[in-house]
Amino acid sequence: MELELHKGRPADKRIDKEERCYALLDSLGIEYYRVDHEHADTIEACHGIESVLGCGICKNLFLCNRQATEFYLLLLPGDKPFKTKLLSKQIGSARLSFASAEHMEALLDITPGSVSVLGLMNDRDARVRLLIDRDLLDDTYLCCHPCINTSTLKLRMTDAVDVLIPALAHAPTYVDLPVYATEA
Repeated sequence: MELELHKGRPADKRIDKEERCYALLDSLGIEYYRVDHEHADTIEACHGIESVLGCGICKNLFLCNRQATEFYLLLLPGDKPFKTKLLSKQIGSARLSFASAEHMEALLDITPGSVSVLGLMNDRDARVRLLIDRDLLDDTYLCCHPCINTSTLKLRMTDAVDVLIPALAHAPTYVDLPVYATEA
């Protein structure tokens, strides 16, 4: 499959959760570009897609506390290392780990490898806390999946922060994760 950059929603019908992402962005007047591709469920798999987008894809991590009673969606630069201990201290939640696929699907209507800030539109009970690494805000664009990992979207970071996130009704908590973590 040759990768191409397209403006806006696809002309062909997509699965419901993907269609809802496009409908949300369109209703908010957010301009976005799209690359359709084979399944890309890791940052490594996204490198070819990044070259077509002309920018990096952010890392989206779905986390929970040990009891799986508190859930977090962390957005950070794709090339930045992540250490749970350093984040735990900042948000006051001990023993963070990756949340289960079952919780991901129940709370965000997303499967592993497709995690995206757009999944927060499905968290109607506000059970997931949005965490954004401040370094991500230095990027001009936010690139993420439309709740399925066979497409990647590119939208202006200012639109994401000023329009999309407020519309999702998940006020972000900004965190500062170091570039070179020395702790485990």
